[in-house]
Parts: sequence; C-alpha cells; structure tokens
Amino acid sequence: MGGQPLYLEPRLGRRLRSVLESPGWLHMLTDALGSPLHVVIPDQVVENVDDFRSTCGRRHLSGQVFFAHKANQSHAVLRRLAATDAGVDVASLGELQRALGAGFAPDRIVATGPKNPEFLWLAARTSVTVGVDSPEELEQLAALVRKYTLPRVRVLLRLSGFEAAGVRVLSRRSRFGTSVRELAALLDMIERYGDAVDLTGVAYHLDTTSVTEKATALEGCLLALEECRSRGLRPRAVDVGGGFGVNYLADGEQWERYTTELTGAVLGTRSPLTWGGHGYGLRNESGTLRGTLSLYPAYRPVAGTRYLDELLTHPAPAFGGRPLAELLLEHLYDLYAEPGRALLDQCGLTLARVLEVRTPRDGGALLVRLAAKADDVALEEHGVLMDPIVVPRGAERSGSAVEPVAVHLFGSLCLESDLITRRTVFLPRRPEPGDLMAFANTAGYCMDFHATRAQNQPVARKIAAWQEGGSWRWCLDDQYWPISVGGAQ
Repeated sequence: MGGQPLYLEPRLGRRLRSVLESPGWLHMLTDALGSPLHVVIPDQVVENVDDFRSTCGRRHLSGQVFFAHKANQSHAVLRRLAATDAGVDVASLGELQRALGAGFAPDRIVATGPKNPEFLWLAARTSVTVGVDSPEELEQLAALVRKYTLPRVRVLLRLSGFEAAGVRVLSRRSRFGTSVRELAALLDMIERYGDAVDLTGVAYHLDTTSVTEKATALEGCLLALEECRSRGLRPRAVDVGGGFGVNYLADGEQWERYTTELTGAVLGTRSPLTWGGHGYGLRNESGTLRGTLSLYPAYRPVAGTRYLDELLTHPAPAFGGRPLAELLLEHLYDLYAEPGRALLDQCGLTLARVLEVRTPRDGGALLVRLAAKADDVALEEHGVLMDPIVVPRGAERSGSAVEPVAVHLFGSLCLESDLITRRTVFLPRRPEPGDLMAFANTAGYCMDFHATRAQNQPVARKIAAWQEGGSWRWCLDDQYWPISVGGAQ
C-alpha cells in the first residue's frame, strides 16, 4: 500500500483515554471474560445528560432528557440513569419492563416505537407517557383504558410530513407518525377520547442529520400546538426526538483526506482502499463517479449538545423569523429530547483479541483475524469508519521500533462477509497474536443492536467500569447497581 497512511484516529474523552492507559487491566479482563468484550462507563452517560440539561438551561428552557434505551441494552447504564432524575424512552415491551425494574418511576418514562397490545397495556397500566404513532394506535390505546377502567393516559402525538413556510422544504418521508395534514382529525379523536387520554404534547423523530429539516419539524410542532390551544386543549411539551449525532474522529483533516482518497480508489486513480473493491455507495461507471457515499459523517464538530443548540437558535419563518428557543420559552413549553447515540458518546469501548496475522503473497495489506464477529463490533453496520487502537500483549514490546502497516480486519465466522472493516485500516504498528484491538466509542448502537449467536459463537459479554480511588474497578453489567458503586448517587 503505497503513499502515506490514511489514519482515522478516534476522538477520546478523559475516561476512555484513562481506560486505554491501563493495558494490563484490559488484558486481564479479556483473559478472564473472553473476547470480544464490551466495556461500558455508566458515569459518563450521567455527565452527558448534564450537558444536554445545561444547553437547555442556558436558554431558560425546562423539560426532560429521555435516554433512548434501544441504543444500548446495558443494565448498568439504565440503572445509573435511574439514580438521577433523567428519563428513559422505551421502544418495546421488554424495554419498558427493564426500565420499571431498574427503578424508573412511570412519570420518567415515554413509550415510543411500534407497539403491540401487550406493550400498550403495560404502558397504560403503569401510567407512563405514550408517544402515539397513528390514529389506529390512539384508538387502540383508548379502548384498552376504557375496557380495563384505567386512569387517563398521557399521550404525545407523533407528527410527520412537515412543510416549511415560504420556500417549499419537505421533511423526508417516514413510516412513523401521522401527517400534520391529518392533525384536525387526530385532535377530533383526542376530544372524543377525552375520558381515556390526556394530550401532553406533540413530537417528531426524523432520520436525518439536517438541522434545517428538524427546524422545519419543530416549527410545524409549534404551529400544531397553536391549533391545539385554539380548541381549548392544553398541551405543554414538544418532543424533538433524537438524532443529535456524535463526533467520532479527532481530526477533520484526516476525514477529508480519507474520503477524497476513497473517491480516487473507486475511480482507479490510486491503489484500492477496501476489500473486494467495496465503494461505500460509490461506483465507477466508465470513468465517471456515480452513487452517494453511504457513510456516517464521522467527523461532526456540530453534534450532540452543539447540534441541539444550533436547532434551538434556528429561525422560524412562520413566526417572523424568531428563534425556536424564544418561541418555546414564550409559551412556557417543556422541551423533551430522546438522545441515544449522543448520550452514549464516550461511554464505552469494545475489545477483541488478535488471533492471527498473515502476510499475503501479493505483499498487500496484512490479514488480521480477530476473536470477534462483525456484528460484535458493528461500527461499519452504522457507516462509522474509525481506527481501532492496538493494545500490546506485553509491556516489553511497547518500546520496540514500530512502523505503520495496512491491515484488513476479519471476524471469526466461516463467512466471506464477516469483515470487521470493509476498508483497509492503517495502524501505527504491526499487531501480533495476543494483542488486543480496542474499538473506541462503540456504546451507541454498535455493541448489541446487531448481536447474534451465529455458528454457535457467543455474544460478547458486557461489563461496567468506574473509577474509584484513582483506579478502575468493574463488575458484570447485569450485576451493577449504583448503591454498590463508590461515588454513585
């Protein structure tokens, strides 16, 4: 692989950097618990919640931050958040049961996502807030409340299909939510089922990184709240969902250089950068670049709380161009947010042991096989390109001469498709069998969202880690409780 290495170095926060500075501890964990191994840091998610709260507080907005539980199924993260006043967004019957079992009171839970009758019944039975996705779901919920003589259920109406004032800007099509064009009919149902449901507010959740699209949706929700108030209803909250993003990489120039070189590789103007000519959505048609790069924008300086702040400062054309935060404050609306990936930023890493390192006959990139499956380290499943960190097995090798190498990272399944990374990864030193590959910042969606037991290989174990007295301590994820951890509240 000629030319300079194309690194994509991960951004490391204080806690993740400290963990990686304890190589002996990491090897001890994988020796005892096997590879791959997920490490979650519950205290970091609490710090992230505080950052979201501070962003709202600077604009004098009240509301709630709900952790999107689907992003990681960690018991430890959920229980640590239950010890605070944060909320949780549950998207299944099992997640609702977990949240209740972790210690969340019903008024700190919002039930979203597709719902079967059992999910709806338990939500109504326990008096959690229900994000209603459709008129049919609202009707089903009201029927359950009436049939079982339950208290009125707080509901958020999830809306979609927003249009901007002036220049025509449509939010992208979604299979979730009810079109704002059907709002009048939906509010008719709210009035008809007034004995069963209590309208708390309106919501949206868009699968996009565009601040403009989300600002259009938030403006549309404010207009919807005005229509509610004109009917004498008194909703008090707007739920802006999640999708605030994470900045995975330390260096924006590395990202720009890599994507530029990838384009050249697809066009054949430089050596290949992927296994089997994979183009990440790009293709070469007779010397012309076609397609769209289907990658997560791994370098995102405007992500997380910065993204939320930018959304809140966005002008609302339908309200004379006034900032959205000003409009929320003027009407004393609560702002709800449901971050998943953003709340899990810097909250964990995944360790995988190097099993084999082969030098191909053609002299190309090294072939490195790990004790893990691709779905155990699902960064690429979410389009995230980021280098792992080599954690040498022995301290005696850490001071030896090193030079950059190009590698392909394979999983342990008997499948050609079991690629930990489809791209060629550049490392600052050659890995050896027994070393660990540490994949940073995998807590958001990349640990267990795609996990399987294919070929009877185990799913990665998960542990919780925390700092105490200057040292790192740990327990199995499902054995973590805040009361048994030094320093937890």
